[in-house]
Amino acid sequence: MTCPVIVVRPEPGCAATVAAGRAQGLDMRAFPLFEVHPRSWQLPPDDSFDALLLGSANAVRHSGDALTSLRGKRAYAVGEATAEAARGAGLEVAGIGRGGLQSVLDTLRGPLRLLRLAGEDHVPLRLLPGITIDTRIVYTVEPRPLPPALADTLRNRAVVMLHSASAARHFAAECDRLGVSRARVAVAALGPRIADAAGGGWRVLRSAQIADERALLALAGDLCHASDEAKER
Repeated sequence: MTCPVIVVRPEPGCAATVAAGRAQGLDMRAFPLFEVHPRSWQLPPDDSFDALLLGSANAVRHSGDALTSLRGKRAYAVGEATAEAARGAGLEVAGIGRGGLQSVLDTLRGPLRLLRLAGEDHVPLRLLPGITIDTRIVYTVEPRPLPPALADTLRNRAVVMLHSASAARHFAAECDRLGVSRARVAVAALGPRIADAAGGGWRVLRSAQIADERALLALAGDLCHASDEAKER
């Protein structure tokens, strides 16, 4: 496959996605358009919650010293990468989701008090009976301008992987600002909510079958293969 696959998520997730894609033979290109920064936050009393709810490895990486006092605490993670970060911080992973944080929550039963460590832009969740969530914002993600080298790559056809709704909105706005035709770009989104945030006009806009990194890489590979076949015709 010769079609480039662009990853715009912040580091270190960007490098991890690029490495996973290259292992599958994809022409991966890293252009992180975001920087993650920790935010000051207050840890509630330990007896006010039963477990942690983690929707991103960044929630673990940027929680600061407060997380050290939670070693051994139960944690529910959105996916394996987040679970790995949680284990590295000394947390006891009690459950791992597949298909988004709501899928984690839907498997739990009350009474249960959860402390959710999240970014400033986070997905709203539907609560189940007997479950409460105390959300603390521990990091923020700041956008970067789309670099000229990426704009040039996009003008020659590429597949872009989008991991969040905020990334989709920022990427779309930057393409419009720099005059990059959406009709030249195929978008692989982690889920329907992210695809909706990207808007219309793209050459292809599709969502992964489940909100999972492997499924998203498979979709990017499919779009890349379709792009190469179109070039041959």
